[in-house]
Amino acid sequence: MRDVAIAGAGMAGLHTAESLREAGFDGRITMIGEEEHRPYSRPPLSKEFLTGKGAPVGVALRDGPSFEALDLDVRLGRRAQRLRPRERAVELDDGSSVTADRLVVATGARARRPDTALDGVHVLRTVEDAEAVRDAFTTAERVVVVGAGFIGAEVASSARAAGLDVVLVEAAATPLTRVIDPRVGGVFTELHRDQGVDVRLGVGVTGFEGRGRVERVRLSDGDAIETSLVVAGLGALPNTDWLEGSGVELAAETGGVLCDEYCRTAVPGVYAAGDVAAWPHRRYGGLVRLEHWTNAGEQAAATVANLLAGDGTGTPYTPVPYFWSDQYGMKIQLLGQAAPADTAEIVHGSAEDRKFVAFLGRAGMLVGVLGLRSTPKVMRYRRLLSEPTTWQDALAEVSPRS
Repeated sequence: MRDVAIAGAGMAGLHTAESLREAGFDGRITMIGEEEHRPYSRPPLSKEFLTGKGAPVGVALRDGPSFEALDLDVRLGRRAQRLRPRERAVELDDGSSVTADRLVVATGARARRPDTALDGVHVLRTVEDAEAVRDAFTTAERVVVVGAGFIGAEVASSARAAGLDVVLVEAAATPLTRVIDPRVGGVFTELHRDQGVDVRLGVGVTGFEGRGRVERVRLSDGDAIETSLVVAGLGALPNTDWLEGSGVELAAETGGVLCDEYCRTAVPGVYAAGDVAAWPHRRYGGLVRLEHWTNAGEQAAATVANLLAGDGTGTPYTPVPYFWSDQYGMKIQLLGQAAPADTAEIVHGSAEDRKFVAFLGRAGMLVGVLGLRSTPKVMRYRRLLSEPTTWQDALAEVSPRS
């Protein structure tokens, strides 16, 4: 094996290249990235980058010398268009091809866009998206944020910090419903309302109206909200279109590239890592696909270890998922899974104080730990999720219960 190609120049792609070099691989590494930018960090884009407060926020993951020291054949501004597995070749959108002995698919995901062509309706995924939203913050008085997942909730927080009126619209009963059980999710509804956000729950968007530019958002309850600015946080779509017909299987359950627990796809020599990868997690059952910063780095390292180990060997990838979000100056952290859950209990602090740690359980087992403004306590319990822990054993670890 002398050549490795990485399709994707984000967090997972960068960590794949770094892990290969750290493991002593001295062959050719080709990195293909659709954006013109070198790998950068997306989390600040919905937070500090938008507010314009404090020191300028840099998003580059590595400085120039560190990146150049990896000695990569970098193809930026080029989109992977087709995989030809027999030739071990990736076709690019400029008609060129990259051949390699091994391929790591790290093409990530793109923002799901609302069905409108009106100006003033934005998504937030790339640097260019964030720059457009930041510019709009300087002239708008009100923003309607559609979707109260992590991106939507963070944009709402940033918009309030920038002095805008905010209406947060969510079709589910609580914010962050995809990752946080509603038993606890209600706390985050009140967190937004504490900060003056007009939160509309259980309501969908039926349309965007205006002449050339958005003027109002029509809701499923018949209401209409006047606004010249909308930011939609409707989730993400894995970038897998270019793999159709290649033999790489896709995961119908979660979306993304279907892998085994060693990060290998159905095509020999092709692996996947990061937002685009879906794989069976031994402790949680079913397929898991994680769109978070920590997983991108950890899975890239695991993918490289298994790639270098060769077929028939390797180590299963069984991480403790770790997510975080910063909203209104408060840190939200989640270890493991917090949805679905059949048991939820606050074991430190209280929801009323907006400072707590909650345990989430399923079928008598601890599956998640959620914290608000409680970083040291949350991380204390990470070890309980690294191996099967019963609900009762987890509660026995809590001391003191305050």
